[in-house]
Amino acid sequence: MTKQPKPKPVIPDGAFSFPVKNPRDTRWFSFLLLDGFTLLAFSSALDPLRIANQLSRKALYGWQVVSEDGQSVPSSSGLSMEVHGALSEVERTAHLFVCSGNAGLEAASDSTIAELRKRARFGGRYGGICTGAASLARAGLLEGKRFTLHWENQPGFAEAFPMLEPTRKRFEEDGDLLTCGGGSAATEMMLGIIARDYGTDFAVLVADMCLNDPDLKGRREQRSSIATAVDSRNPKLLLVIQGMYANIEDPLTLDDLAKNAGFSRRQMERQFQSMMGEPPATVYRNIRLERGRALLVETDMTVMEVATAAGFNSTDLFSRHFKARYGETPYGTKGRRR
Repeated sequence: MTKQPKPKPVIPDGAFSFPVKNPRDTRWFSFLLLDGFTLLAFSSALDPLRIANQLSRKALYGWQVVSEDGQSVPSSSGLSMEVHGALSEVERTAHLFVCSGNAGLEAASDSTIAELRKRARFGGRYGGICTGAASLARAGLLEGKRFTLHWENQPGFAEAFPMLEPTRKRFEEDGDLLTCGGGSAATEMMLGIIARDYGTDFAVLVADMCLNDPDLKGRREQRSSIATAVDSRNPKLLLVIQGMYANIEDPLTLDDLAKNAGFSRRQMERQFQSMMGEPPATVYRNIRLERGRALLVETDMTVMEVATAAGFNSTDLFSRHFKARYGETPYGTKGRRR
């Protein structure tokens, strides 16, 4: 079949601009929309590219939106999306993102799965948005790879592919393989690409236009600790987590947390490792770090004040753990806010 020409790159007008010196040739991405795809996740991936073009006033990025048969595709919200063409019309070496929703395991037809395998043999590059990784798994493209998909769909994915283990991260990058859990994680994934192409300052400006506080290195997890505890349906575990959130500035000891929930400390530690994948001390510290990061981003408090409010008895200890979790110091986070 004759390949359809790529659409002309979109360069919208805007009130604000940011000059990019020595831009590269337009970098192209293709998005395969499958029936029931999540509109939020797709648009969250696409718009950072549009904003990058708008700010630079140059065609830094181009995109081609396709479906299995070239027809419009219904999203999970009931709205249909027009496309540029069919998957078969996209260059086989293109960087292709598969976009799907709740029915990610069944969304792609057998012929599309076969096409994905064929493209892999031609050196195609892949990504999965929301549950797009499920189609990549069906095509056998995730073995030995680090990847993720939306947390709601991970239990069903694990049943279908017991030998593959998605991470809890909001997005993952393993070589050319890019996957995310959807929503704002899709924006963060694309901001990471923009940062590597044109620098962190430009990527942070794109994030500001998105009203997004970016995690360019993908260290955040998809769900909060309390959401994970609720999902475990373990009332004692939930009591411990609630105790952690209620005692951030003056942290309780692990013994006190266990006693208040009716656990022995040993039982509590086993439950945390089993249900949360981390010991309670790590979970508690991360909850306090999350509070500290929010205060740095949202207030004018000093780093010392934030450290105290997050339950750390020194700025050095707070800074060390903060950098290990977020990849920059508290001072760096506060400086970016300014």
